Amino acid sequence: MKKYSVPLLLLIAVLIIILPSCREPKSLEFREFKNLSVDKLSFAGAALKIDLVYYNPNNFSLQLNRTDLDIFIDSTFLGHSSQDIQVAIPKRGDFTIPLQVDLDVKNLLKNGITSLLNKNVSVRVLGSVKVGKAGIYKSFPVDYTSVQNFSLFK
Repeated sequence: MKKYSVPLLLLIAVLIIILPSCREPKSLEFREFKNLSVDKLSFAGAALKIDLVYYNPNNFSLQLNRTDLDIFIDSTFLGHSSQDIQVAIPKRGDFTIPLQVDLDVKNLLKNGITSLLNKNVSVRVLGSVKVGKAGIYKSFPVDYTSVQNFSLFK
């Protein structure tokens, strides 16, 4: 019995040290969007490029692996962004996620033009992101709503 107690105590000591560092990450905090540009524009389809700036409140760095997001402007579906992407997320720091959003042109022309002409619009992002560290990733739901100051005619 004595020869098993040393490895068992060593295993318990290692687990006590390692397990507290394996806690679930805190939610990322949205800061702003910038660099909004039209990537392509036609009646068949359109795409926007936008950079989203976030803050990581965690004491450890992470890696963003995938985004799968629907974007709504004043409750009108604007478009979808789904991409495999590798973004390094620094600990306790800001980082930028470059997104390409495929627009729903028919719905946008039918319902969304008046929303885009308003100075303040309600933006909702709904979907999931895959975040992790050291090759271990977990999907987190995203449901973010904010009123943004936006105008096509600045």
